[in-house]
Amino acid sequence: MNKRNDMIAGADLAFDAEGFRGIGVDGILAPSGASTRTLYKHFGSRDGLVLAVLEERHRAFMARLEAGGETADPIGALFDALEQWLVERGARGCMLLRARSEYAGANADVVALVRRQKHEFEAEIAARVKQVLGRADADLTVQVWLLFEGATAAASVADLSVVGAAKRAAANLLAAAGSRER
Repeated sequence: MNKRNDMIAGADLAFDAEGFRGIGVDGILAPSGASTRTLYKHFGSRDGLVLAVLEERHRAFMARLEAGGETADPIGALFDALEQWLVERGARGCMLLRARSEYAGANADVVALVRRQKHEFEAEIAARVKQVLGRADADLTVQVWLLFEGATAAASVADLSVVGAAKRAAANLLAAAGSRER
């Protein structure tokens, strides 16, 4: 890896463990061994590094979804990907939403980035709902999105079984939406 990528990976670990605003620059840079000067060279500011970490986190999850390929259960595959992600990275809630919360009044760029990323993810769910039903269903898309986000949050205080429960709830919603069409 190059130094920029090392810094993003190290900061991801630090932010995930300590939060965004409660950790000093030294703590953010310690995992990568980078200097403050290198931080400014690559990212312009601490907040620039935050944005890069959020971009990489979102890109990595969306790539995981894409790598799942075509499946007989595209909505269930969302929850399967989430469960695998939480097993590998830990269940501490959504890093994007935590960043949005911490930066709500402090950095409009972070808030806007998270909003864009969440809209992109919601569009992915909408495409999968349409694939399953053969038609768009905005309400069902939001319901599946809420189940996904809720499972992500709940796994941080319960256990990963909540992801399976959310997956089953989504399947029930899809079945009900499909039967309404008949």
